[in-house]
Amino acid sequence: MDAVNDAANHTVESVPGRPSTASAPLEAGRRSPTGSRLYPRVTSFRSRRGALTPNQQGAWDRMWPKIGREVSDAPLDATAWFGREAPLVIEIGCGTGTATAEMALAEPHLNLIGIEVYQPGLAQLVQRIEREDIGNIRLLRGDAVDVLEHMIATESLTGVRVFFPDPWPKARHHKRRLLQPATLSLIANRLRPGGVLHVATDHAGYAEHIAEVGAAEPLFIGLNEATGGVSADNEDSAPIGFDRPVTKFEGKAHRAGSAITEFIWGKIE
Repeated sequence: MDAVNDAANHTVESVPGRPSTASAPLEAGRRSPTGSRLYPRVTSFRSRRGALTPNQQGAWDRMWPKIGREVSDAPLDATAWFGREAPLVIEIGCGTGTATAEMALAEPHLNLIGIEVYQPGLAQLVQRIEREDIGNIRLLRGDAVDVLEHMIATESLTGVRVFFPDPWPKARHHKRRLLQPATLSLIANRLRPGGVLHVATDHAGYAEHIAEVGAAEPLFIGLNEATGGVSADNEDSAPIGFDRPVTKFEGKAHRAGSAITEFIWGKIE
């Protein structure tokens, strides 16, 4: 089975270390809340299953009813789910959650939602959340585009993070990339004025594509050098941090000589 989405990995439940977002196509003729037609749409993961270890299954059974949900069409009440009012940030394709957990610990004033399709990866993060009693993370399992379209209200997000989405390097697979004009337009619609989109990639070709698509989005203004801004002028006033923890995946990219490109845009106020 070879489903297709636009965000992160090579598996119907993506490979740990790279983010993934399972995606099902919209019904024929259906439009997104922003009015853009995202059908037909493809997903960016290939089928792969993974079993949970007994310890992972135990943590999952204890924690998932409180901190996890399957992606659905139901609008999300983040305040009720977290039990508090706080700025909301989503991470698309959180993988095994190394960066997610570190950022949550560094930003306790934010409510963070990680979106991922790969259950064993989510289970590793669930274990860490339980072990370290991290209270400001919630998890959604499924397609991030469905989350943005159906579960997230307009101008309700303070930040969106997309770290190392699958580049789909072959030209015939470029349609599977997450960061297409329609998706960036949807993200811009869901960000509040002043909200931040932070993207990182280790693939030069995808970086060129992301730069072009982001520059064409009229609601975005560059906040760091790769987007035409100056990070030193913006990081202190930005509502989310610009720093990222270095994951094992990123370490491998560095050792392989791959340059990491960061893109940080803000939504115009």
